[in-house]
Amino acid sequence: MHFALSEEQELIVKTTRAFVEEELLPYEEEVERSGELREDLRLAIMEKAKAVGLYAFNMPAEIGGGGLDTVSQCLVDRELGRANFALQYSVGRPSNILRACTGDQVERYLLPSIRGERTDCLAMTEPGAGSDLRSMTTRAVQDGEYWVLNGMKHFISHADVADYAIVIAVTKVEETPRGPRKQMTSFLVDKGTPGFAVRRGPTCVSHRGYHQCELTFDNVRLHQSQILGEVHKGFDVANTWLSSTRLQVAAMCLGRAHRALELCLPWAATRKQFGQPIGKFQGTSFKLADMAMELEMAELMTMKAAWKQDQGTARDEDFAMAKVVATEMLGRVTDHAIQIFGGMGLMDSMPLERLWRDARLERIWDGTSEIQRHIISRSLLRPHEG
Repeated sequence: MHFALSEEQELIVKTTRAFVEEELLPYEEEVERSGELREDLRLAIMEKAKAVGLYAFNMPAEIGGGGLDTVSQCLVDRELGRANFALQYSVGRPSNILRACTGDQVERYLLPSIRGERTDCLAMTEPGAGSDLRSMTTRAVQDGEYWVLNGMKHFISHADVADYAIVIAVTKVEETPRGPRKQMTSFLVDKGTPGFAVRRGPTCVSHRGYHQCELTFDNVRLHQSQILGEVHKGFDVANTWLSSTRLQVAAMCLGRAHRALELCLPWAATRKQFGQPIGKFQGTSFKLADMAMELEMAELMTMKAAWKQDQGTARDEDFAMAKVVATEMLGRVTDHAIQIFGGMGLMDSMPLERLWRDARLERIWDGTSEIQRHIISRSLLRPHEG
């Protein structure tokens, strides 16, 4: 395996790092303190991202996206991960699930999302169905050319700024030898559709300015042309999306961990206690060594998963391993960083406490660490089962 970056990838890293430092970090304090991202600022970041070629970098070039391979996408996500999530999300990354659009959906949803004219959100999680998607109760019932949608979703990220939602709903229940099995379908639901309401959910301590919302559907009528993918196969479409987002989460965690370590090094080298820099004490120096080693391991695993995706050989367990290792690494690295800074690390005048807060969410969303371990263990045991 070749570990060196190409000249193009080096330029991608340099461009993204400069964008983060010049266009995102200067506004981090404002967003963290207010808990809001101004709409004019969000739109300005989008336009600047388009100007440097970062908007929709995950989409194929032939339909107007950046056309980056998976490794290059991870490099972009790693650099964006250094910034407050609300700010870096504004750079624009349409859901990969939209590549399932066909016919009129391409002009109505896919291409406008790539151009930054429309924004999507994905609505799967429900109050009684988190990791266990088969427990969801939101249903859609066919009525001629239409489907009638009823139910509720919560913890839906950025639904407050999205123009439409990709909603996964139960459309059939079939009997199997192991009991009833729900089949699901994905729908494209526009804001403003009668019966579709969006409201802010409770405030989360992580990712300030990036809100999660509650969505309700009360007899929402959807034309069959708004079905994304195939009827009763919405779970297959969602699984495709989850693989890419787990890799995205892993890559962003690398960026945050790099930032935490970079903050610690000059502090450990210059902060003096008992007549010498604290970096001279094993209690500090060994923490720095552990942080560097864990970060290196997580980076290698994440980039390997991305490389395998580009080779067409990646499996679900590759993405699961990358997400578990990177998210849990970030938790330990930010905790070590706080310890090295002592009480100063917990002051909101420094970015460390926000990196520490944000790290906690990463082990939960897009599939908890426990779910990832289940995916990994099942892949190990499957060949040995009868």
